[in-house]
Amino acid sequence: MGTTPFLRNLWYVAGWSADLAPGDRVGRLYLNKPVVLWRDMDGQAHALEDRCVHRAMPLSAGVVEGKALRCPYHGLEFGGNGRCTRIPAQDKIPETAKVRAYPLVEKQGIMWIWMGDVERADPARVPNYPIHEDPTYAWRSAHFPVKGNWQLLVDNLMDLSHLPYIHARTIGGNPELHFSTRTQSHKLPNGVRVARHMPNSEPPPTYVDAAGFQGRIDRWQEIEFEPVLIRIHTGACEAGTGAYEGRRDQGFSMRGFHGITPETETTTHYFWSMATNILTGGVPDEVFEQTARTFREDQDVLEMQQERMLQCPDEPLLDIASDVGGRHTRQLIARLLREDGDGDGRRRPHPAAAPATPQSELTP
Repeated sequence: MGTTPFLRNLWYVAGWSADLAPGDRVGRLYLNKPVVLWRDMDGQAHALEDRCVHRAMPLSAGVVEGKALRCPYHGLEFGGNGRCTRIPAQDKIPETAKVRAYPLVEKQGIMWIWMGDVERADPARVPNYPIHEDPTYAWRSAHFPVKGNWQLLVDNLMDLSHLPYIHARTIGGNPELHFSTRTQSHKLPNGVRVARHMPNSEPPPTYVDAAGFQGRIDRWQEIEFEPVLIRIHTGACEAGTGAYEGRRDQGFSMRGFHGITPETETTTHYFWSMATNILTGGVPDEVFEQTARTFREDQDVLEMQQERMLQCPDEPLLDIASDVGGRHTRQLIARLLREDGDGDGRRRPHPAAAPATPQSELTP
């Protein structure tokens, strides 16, 4: 199974706004490109190529001075547009004294970066996540560096049938229930939506801890993918109270935001937040900690997968019925790669993003 190439002409999550205070800078790789995120002393966030044009020193090792980022090697200073604004002991600044500036937009607590063609970076296309501004929810966030390909993380989140095996102590449940639940996957114009309903089921440990369920519940898992992020709404109401007719106000909801940003072909930035309508003192510690433990378990799985796939690069993988959502996302990604080229305006043929699988094997 080959590694899926990068999509470049879209907005990726670069980080959480709250993690970058004025004067802070951090160096990261996105799509194999070194980038420094920094916030000037006026509070404006910027993203530049993390390589000084003079002697290739990482600018992330420098310091923020007012509205400029200063290289620690010879003191060259760069503004948010990437142009050098000062060279010590030299009045003339050459036109070539500049580094690439990446478009960066902050919205709803998230920093979004555009790694492709600058002229195509439309801020109006930054994804929307109003849950971060909804007063009926409290949320907390984290960043996990995953030693696995970004597509493996997409596959993992689009198919929650692994919950009873990998997450038995938190959000799992009865394996037979998960595999007897029909996965409904629908293609959207720029995404994929997956829904799974589990009526009259036993509540998993996290749900009991958070909402105090004592009897059976009507449970839902609703997942939406758009390149390249995933929104997941999971939760439950007491059985028979109208969860599947839209009457969920009295129930327990968990809203997951999952920003999936490739670092390299085999490593990924995983930016996630968890919002809940259980508002006692913000997100309850036990809910957040169990969520973090759940995602750590997924991280372990992805890293073991990646290691084995690197050892067996030519061996095929088989899809099963519950992979239908992941298959639909791979088809969408393959189409976008064919349409988008390589981010430098060139079209190129696209190798298969997934092994060919008969459609009959994907239908529950």
